[in-house]
Amino acid sequence: MDKPLDGPRIGHVHLKVADLERAIAFYHLLGFEITQRYGPQAAFMGADGYHHHIGLNTWESKGAGPAPGGFAGLYHLAVLYPDRHALAQVLGRVLAAGHELEGAADHGVSEAVYLRDPDGNGVELYCDRAPEDWPRDAAGALKMGNAWLDVAALLADR
Repeated sequence: MDKPLDGPRIGHVHLKVADLERAIAFYHLLGFEITQRYGPQAAFMGADGYHHHIGLNTWESKGAGPAPGGFAGLYHLAVLYPDRHALAQVLGRVLAAGHELEGAADHGVSEAVYLRDPDGNGVELYCDRAPEDWPRDAAGALKMGNAWLDVAALLADR
């Protein structure tokens, strides 16, 4: 990191999963590696040398089905990639592994695709545009949107 943290950031997400090995395989596709394992019940995964971005455990959920819709809880976790090329590469791996997209959007500030992990948790994979390219209104406030994203064109950037 070039500069010290100057405000709060989300450090990691910790998910209850039904099958630890299945969850590890999915998050490995997204670019995370196991950094610590706690026997057959839990694992921590990180990227770029960080101790962990994702915690996975079966302490209360081994063999369970997905959480029901319509209840409070996790909407999705978002994984930020450094650029469009990196996003396109991971998207190619995810699709090749048989995972289906639930949506895709150009938010003006970012490009994003949406899917579910094997336990039904929402996952957003995205890359930001350069801050100087973010859309703004006449007063200079951010003007994010939810426009159509050409997934085929994104995949062509692999």
